Order: sequence, then structure tokens, then C-alpha cells
Amino acid sequence: MADKYEEYSREELIRLLRERDRKPRFGLVWERDEIEHDRTLNDDFVVLEQDTAFSVGEAPHQNLIIEGDNFDALRYLRMTHAGKVKCIYIDPPYNTGNKDFIYNDRFVDRDDVYKHSKWLEFMHRRLVLAKELLSENGVLLVSINDDNRSKLDMLLEAVMPGMQLGSFVWRTRQGSNADHACFLSGDHEHVLVYGYQGFSFSGSAKTYEMYSNPDNDPRGEWRPDNLTLGYSYKERPNLYYPLIDPLTGIVYPPNPDRVWVYATKARLKPGARVQAKPMEEFIETGQILFPKDQRIETWHSMDELLAAIDRGDVPKTGKTPTLRRGLPDLEFWVGRPVGFGRPAFKRYKADLRNQEQPLSSWITPKFEAKDTSSNAIVSGTNQEGAKILSEIFDDKRFSYPKPLSLITGLVSQATSGNDLVLDFFAGSGTTAHAVLSANATDGGQRRFIMVSNTEATPDDPEKNLCRDVCAERVRRVIAGYKDTPPLPGSFAYLRTKRIPAARVFNDIQHDQIWMALQLIHGDAMAPYDSAAPIQVSGDADARLVYVPKLDAASLEMVVAQADAGGTVTVYSWQPAQLRQRIEAGNVSFEKIPDFMVKRFGGSR
Repeated sequence: MADKYEEYSREELIRLLRERDRKPRFGLVWERDEIEHDRTLNDDFVVLEQDTAFSVGEAPHQNLIIEGDNFDALRYLRMTHAGKVKCIYIDPPYNTGNKDFIYNDRFVDRDDVYKHSKWLEFMHRRLVLAKELLSENGVLLVSINDDNRSKLDMLLEAVMPGMQLGSFVWRTRQGSNADHACFLSGDHEHVLVYGYQGFSFSGSAKTYEMYSNPDNDPRGEWRPDNLTLGYSYKERPNLYYPLIDPLTGIVYPPNPDRVWVYATKARLKPGARVQAKPMEEFIETGQILFPKDQRIETWHSMDELLAAIDRGDVPKTGKTPTLRRGLPDLEFWVGRPVGFGRPAFKRYKADLRNQEQPLSSWITPKFEAKDTSSNAIVSGTNQEGAKILSEIFDDKRFSYPKPLSLITGLVSQATSGNDLVLDFFAGSGTTAHAVLSANATDGGQRRFIMVSNTEATPDDPEKNLCRDVCAERVRRVIAGYKDTPPLPGSFAYLRTKRIPAARVFNDIQHDQIWMALQLIHGDAMAPYDSAAPIQVSGDADARLVYVPKLDAASLEMVVAQADAGGTVTVYSWQPAQLRQRIEAGNVSFEKIPDFMVKRFGGSR
């Protein structure tokens, strides 16, 4: 054990001890070598390189497929896309104990006492980066099975405290004859939902069949609605009062277990305010519906009333009597006409706060779907995912792909317009397929970034899941396959590349810089033009300029960009010299690669 610490400096050992002292004693705890963790974060810089042979469509590209370790890709995206991603969907490894855990996690000890430590640290590092990519109204959707839901929920709560919004349950299959120890077939999985408060799903359209206007009310269609609140008379005594129809004098007893939803002026203290109008104002405007054809009873003495209570011959809400022994002010009901019907609230369609109903957390299986009007997402099982993939490839290239209907439903509910969707466990590319499918259905312009590893192993060094499955699937979907029509789209195929931190200034290439700058400042990426003295993108209002080499020709072109008006951001290896020669209030200068290195570091 002593050998383990000999490689550390005194300062690193002190820091390691301090980190151990700060470790929580309650909650999800796993083993991690803090020093090695930080070294892994800081040892290198990541760039992207495009492979045009596997890209699809004409530049500029708004969709990206990235081949490489997703930790490297996320570090790069933190530099270029922090705060830009509306929806992240991931289907990570489920920690089932398989030995083909191909990701780079050497910083976790092999002899971890807690067997889930490697998986937890693997997920933690990626989720911390993913959080920084979410927009102010963004959401993270994570698929997981029953076995690991609790651990992942706790991990997400540690990474995104207070951001848990809920979860979905969906059927992965119709049933199994597998030999389970307790004869319980696990036929479902979960999709965990974590996001910012500004996020909301689209929901589903409300049905207005119950609204009508039989009395030709000028305020439009309406329906009768409940007039009570889920509190007892002891919990809300001020909302427990007799309701009197001023036109007939008939009195209606309140439900002792569900008081009236609106207050009465008679119970308001001087100067007191209520959130809604008092009951009397709703009565004056005709928004309280008093029963017409009903039984009316008058008890002339307390003995008559008590006898009726004992017989159960009093007004009821369902089977609950609204008058019973022990209630306050029973004497009020003696000698008054008491209605056996129940008043209702006249709720207008025009007053609805939302034209949609909330999205249900229960995803309806296709094989059970009859009337789907109450559920916005209807999903097939894993069998659907496998069937679609086999139709695209005519062979089995990927195991257990998620059903396209499930991911399309989630993407459609979580995004719209030109929102950006990220999947850094892209697998077979279902999420990219879902984005294109959602766009084709609703006319959206959603964009995607897919990240997938090659998953090459010593036994299969030529394996490339990203290139041969993920990207190839999206290419065939865009082109159309078999009887399935093409879906409009394009993408740039990129690979991650690590540059040692000490070599960034020497090794980074102009095309790598130009790619990163475009992604930082905009949504699209065009190739680097090696024949041009400067690189320019943007429009008349705002332009981005990169100066690979400062000479007379490039200087003249930068001056022309400044004179053209609008805001101009110039990136150069020699910004000080440009500042001396160009004095314009509409131009700002940044130094390369310092600007990128600083953004790449981000927060830890």
C-alpha cells in the first residue's frame, strides 16, 4: 500500500487527505482516486476532425456524429455547446456485469470494495459534463432498468440536486418465460427525467367533448365542474359554510370532508384578500350552477333533523352524508329549505390556463393501445427496435436497440423548432433517427449530436459501431430504405483526437480551430478553406473571422470586414498587432489558441 502513495507529492497527499475528510457519510458513496481523476481531466486537449467520406449532405452541417470516447466528446462539447442543448437522451450501460466495458476508466482501482464503483464513477464524470451542456430550459432523459434505477437516481440527485422532474415507465416486452427466482418477469424499464424548472413537456391535446353551450351563454362553451376542495371542515373552517341560492332561498350543506373551494365574504376578516373571487361574486355572474329538479326538505325541529340523520335521510355527496351528528351549527338547518342536489361550478373553455393536458408518466404499449387520446406517447417494445434495425441492414448489427416510437415520442414531447438533441451513448443511432422522424412529422428543424465509440476490442480491433452502425443507419434513413421514404437531413462525421496539453500550441491545426470557433459561435459547421487568407462566417449583422496567418493580404481582408459594419469577432494568433492596426468599435479580438484552451478547461 505504501508504494501507491510514493508517486504523490506532499501537496497532492495533503489534498487527498482533505478530499477524504470531505466525503459524505450518508448517501451514495463510491471509491475514486482523486489525484488520478484530476490528472485524467487535465492531461490533454481534445479536438475534432471531420471525415468527409462518411459525412452526408452539403456543408454547412448542423447535425454531428462524433466517433470517440464520449468523455472526450463531452469535454469538447463543453467548450463549444455549453448551455445550448435542449434535450439529452442517453441509454447508458446498465451495469449488468458484462466484461466488455470498453470505456477509458483506468483511474478506478481494479480491487474496488464496492462492485458498482467503476460504473458510478464512469457515469458521474459524464453526467457532470452533460449538465453543463443543458440550456436554461433543458432536460436530461436517461433509460435504466429496475436493478440500477435506485443507484442512478441517487447519482443524478448528487450531480443535479433538486432537478428531478419524474420518470416514465414503458413495456420492453409482452412477457417472458425466463426462469426468474421469484417467478417475476421484468417486462419494463424506466426513463428518468431531470431538468431545469423552465422545462415542460408539450403534453397532449385536451378533449373538449364535455363542453357545450345549451343556454347560449355569451361567454362561450362551458361544462359543470366540481365546487369543492380536498380539505375537511376542521382543516379549512372558513370554507365550511352554508351555500344559499339567492333566487330560491334553498340552502345547500357543505361536505364536511370536502369544503367549498371559494371563500364567502361573511367569513373574510377586514382587509383580507383571497386568491380567487369570493363565492358571492361567482353567484352574481351566474357561474354557480344550482340544481333545478331536486328534492327539498325542511326539518321543523332539531329532533326531526337528528332523526333524519340517524336514518341517513339527508343530502349526500356520493355515499357521504353532508349532515351528521357532531358537526358544528346543526341548528342552522332547522326550519330552512334544504336542497338534496349539489351545486356545481360553471367552467368556461375560454378560461382554461392550458390548452393541453399533462404528459402521462405511463407510456402506453402499442399492443395494449385502443384509445390513445389520453396518452401522448405510445411505444413499441424492444422487438420493434430490432425489427426496424433488421429492415435497415438486413442483418443483426446491434443488440436491444430502443424502439423508434419510444424515442420519437420523447423527442417530440421534449423539443420543438430548431432545438438541439444530444445522445452521447448513441449506439445504433435510434435518437438521430427519432429526431429526423419528429421533424418530418411536425415540420420542426431539430438538430442532433450523436456520440458513439467504436467498441473495438483486442479480439475485434476493426470493429467500429459508430461508423458501421450509427452513422450508416442515419445515412440509410436519410436516403430511404426498402419501402420507407427518405427523411430529409445531413450530418458531419467527426472523430475525437487528443493533444497533450503541453503540445496544443504546436500541434493544433487551423481546420480544427476553425471547426471549434464555428460551433462556439453558431449552429452550423463549414469546412476550412486552406486557399483563403482568412475564414469568415455569419451575416451582415454579426460575423466570425479567423486569421491563420497575419500578413498584408489577411490584414486587408480583416479591415474590409470591419468596414462592412455589424459586429465582428476576430480570432488570431497575433491579436495585439491587429488591435494596433484596426481601430473600430464594432470589432473584438481574441487570441488563439488561448481562447479555446480557457473555454476547454471550463468548471470542474
